[in-house]
Amino acid sequence: MADEFATQAAILDRPGAFPEAEFQRLAAEGFLVAPLRTALGGCGLGIDASLTHDLLVLLKHIGRGNLAVGRVYEGHVNALQLIQTFGTAEQVERYSAEVRDRHRLFGVWNAEDAEGLKILPLGEGRYRLDGAKTFCSGAGYVDRPFVSGTLPDGTWQMCIVPMDQVTTRIDPTWWHPAGMKATASYRIDFSGVELEGSDLMGQPGDYMRQPWLTAGVVRFAAVQLGGAEALFDLTRQFLQAENRTSNPFQQERLGQMAIALETGQLWLRGAADAIAAYAPQFGGEVGVVNSQANRLLAYTNMMRTTVEQVCMDMMQMCQRSVGTRGLLPPNPIERVVRDLTLYLRQPAYDAAISGVGAHVLTEAAAADRLWQ
Repeated sequence: MADEFATQAAILDRPGAFPEAEFQRLAAEGFLVAPLRTALGGCGLGIDASLTHDLLVLLKHIGRGNLAVGRVYEGHVNALQLIQTFGTAEQVERYSAEVRDRHRLFGVWNAEDAEGLKILPLGEGRYRLDGAKTFCSGAGYVDRPFVSGTLPDGTWQMCIVPMDQVTTRIDPTWWHPAGMKATASYRIDFSGVELEGSDLMGQPGDYMRQPWLTAGVVRFAAVQLGGAEALFDLTRQFLQAENRTSNPFQQERLGQMAIALETGQLWLRGAADAIAAYAPQFGGEVGVVNSQANRLLAYTNMMRTTVEQVCMDMMQMCQRSVGTRGLLPPNPIERVVRDLTLYLRQPAYDAAISGVGAHVLTEAAAADRLWQ
């Protein structure tokens, strides 16, 4: 499927496009329902901690095919993990049925501009939204997005908006990026949307709770590593077609690229093992204190940081290897570099690194036991 996504990616590389056919295929093959627990009809990918490596490999392959598909699918997995972690039994069953029976696409839209989004109580268990969200990946296609906002007391509250039942204002002119064009990451104004109390998810502040928030970085890092893997394959194919494989400088660069890629693969496994060792459910059970939370956060931040560096090194070595000709459309290298460059700009990069340093400075364990 990833190979098929890759062949269609160039057609989708334009503002206003969205990989609709790709998500229809993912739905038909069972990948939309896969993040649900087995009792709900899924496979447990994203919620069963023992299957974390399987999830990361899946995300990597989807990213290898098309980073735009990987970005939106990762948001779907994230949303279903949040529902199964913080939702009531009724909410879990309701939203599971929407995925299982109607192939609803979920997402997480958390970014916003300075005005932000407010959730205003109307009384009698009803609420009204006021404000907008930005970078709403899958705008117009995601059916059930998480849309967080501030309550009157300033706390941060998650809610799920039934997009087919409300009226919003989508601004596609807001999204004119160099890469990731097909994610349709528009600005959406939710002002005037009214919700029931049952549309609110979890308690105020749950979205920011650790380790769930930070440990989730392993998902988008896996998608990004798929982009690096695509560049590795495309670089080799270009050099083979140009009969430039005997050049010792090309051989040295490809050797460095192979090392970088394997480094990323090993970090996928390491992060998955750390999450599996932490608790049976991804991030643990709500209300259960785990003394190893800070260690898990530091380790997943190390993984996220390393994968970003792997991707940046891969892009640089790829560009040096293929030269100007390899970076001209319609060569797919040009598009993958643009998409990966934009996708790597995830928030709080410096905080992630400093958090690792702060953790190790509080530990007395020897280096060889620090992450055991």
